[in-house]
Amino acid sequence: MKTSEDLRQLLDRIDHRGYPAYKDTKGVYQFGKYVLFIDHVQGDPFASPSKLSVKVPGRLAGFPKELFDKKHKRIALQDDLIRNFWRQIQQYSFQAKGSGKSGVISVTRCSQEVLERTACEIDSGNGDITVRFEVGFPANGRTINAGELKKILYDFLPVCVEKALYYGRIDKKKIRRVMELSEDQEYIRSQLEVKGLAAFIANESVLPRESGVSQRPMKGGVPFVSPKSMEVTMELPYKGTICGMGIPKGVTLIVGGGYHGKSTLLKALETGVYPHIIGDGREYVVTDAAAVKIRAEDGRSIKHTDISMFINDLPNGKDTVAFDTEDASGSTSQAANVVESMEAGATVFLIDEDTSATNFMVRDELMQRVIHRDMEPITPFIERVRELYERFGISTVIVAGSSGAYFEVADTIVQMDRYVPKEITELAKEAARDYPKLKLPEDGVGQPSFDRKVRHNTEFKHKGRVKIKTMGRDGVMLNHETVDLRYVEQLMDSEQLTALGNMVKYLEEEMFDGRKTLGQAIEALWTRLNQQGLKAICDGGYLPGNLAMPRKQEIYACLNRYRHLGTSR
Repeated sequence: MKTSEDLRQLLDRIDHRGYPAYKDTKGVYQFGKYVLFIDHVQGDPFASPSKLSVKVPGRLAGFPKELFDKKHKRIALQDDLIRNFWRQIQQYSFQAKGSGKSGVISVTRCSQEVLERTACEIDSGNGDITVRFEVGFPANGRTINAGELKKILYDFLPVCVEKALYYGRIDKKKIRRVMELSEDQEYIRSQLEVKGLAAFIANESVLPRESGVSQRPMKGGVPFVSPKSMEVTMELPYKGTICGMGIPKGVTLIVGGGYHGKSTLLKALETGVYPHIIGDGREYVVTDAAAVKIRAEDGRSIKHTDISMFINDLPNGKDTVAFDTEDASGSTSQAANVVESMEAGATVFLIDEDTSATNFMVRDELMQRVIHRDMEPITPFIERVRELYERFGISTVIVAGSSGAYFEVADTIVQMDRYVPKEITELAKEAARDYPKLKLPEDGVGQPSFDRKVRHNTEFKHKGRVKIKTMGRDGVMLNHETVDLRYVEQLMDSEQLTALGNMVKYLEEEMFDGRKTLGQAIEALWTRLNQQGLKAICDGGYLPGNLAMPRKQEIYACLNRYRHLGTSR
């Protein structure tokens, strides 16, 4: 390993030379109490910044083992250290001058959710801390300005590392609260199954968000208060007694007028599959980890999916046991989303009527009289929702504002009134008695077939190297194909999409052999991810700092929207 002095001398030698000479700096250098890795050097000052990382030995970082001795604690600590490092480097970014991206210092900007990210990695054994970040190597035009890079590496960076990554220099009370919150959140999640709940929303939670582009809590937002009839009490390891609304397993209907908080509650449940940071307002909103938001998705690709439990006997004779289309309708896309989520292990469906296909969700009694069942290929969701729970154990939470059809099949009915929930199950059931009973189909729900073999796409590497480009949270591009993920609403961060792009690449190269089913390939990948983390999908052992772990359900969702997926029955 070279020393920091070796790097200084190298920078002095290449100063004022052409920018490509910066490539000579790639390597590993000992900087006092930490090691600096220059992993990748940008080609010119206008290109993506250079990739660097620092590694602090655990014995010097000094974080007590109790802060990272469980996976959820480790992820919470990593998340907080990234935020600490980001706050420090913001003071110095662009303080070094030059052309293009010269002087930029950046690290992952974390969202409100706590995600496992490659930007920070703590060794669960010895406590070593690695932080991965980017630096724009300074230049004048395309000539190296080594003096400005020395400012970054020798003046700015040591201060940032010292203040952000050493236990002796950080707010110990705050870092302990981070650990305690992660323990409390994990405890609530473990209690959902024990108490027969699909989700828990603590009293005093603030669910409304600041704006459509900000996920911070709304100032003055109405605090959540559970109806007494649905209130659940838990004794958390650190916070102690906490009360809130428990949404029981089964079929739950959320109703109310427009702008009264129905969709806000559902959105909180969607994101409740992830932990949230201190001050978010949804710290104690916890949803079953395998809950999936279901919606219509006109125009999406569907590959040999068995949607026959919802759609049969199409007029064009198209096979719905192995349904295939490049341009799905609202109803066929929503049917596919349900079945694909079942394959992915979903335990709760979250549905908003505003983003659903009406003919997929319900057929009222008058329509059933006019259009005989034999003439309608769609079996609406309302006729399957009870069986989905009773046979497959999948609960459903539905937001409805215009149709009372689900009153009859719901176990629990909640009315949102000016952001305050009220349990109205008996009242709604009484009102529903005056209306004709729902006519259920005589056939039961058959087990969908998930026997889709996947084979390698021969055009995947048509020019050798696969280029992956992430387009925010809208999608990921592999070479020239875009996987549209706009409507996979539980993807919280663009870094999850970057990870998904790498997973598609890995599966294409390593798993799609024509013998495995899609489910078998994804489950094998998921096992590797649990054993090795995100390095399992990275080439050559190099781990970039811009990946975040998605859930298994989103891996399935991504592959099911990959138009070049080679499938067969």
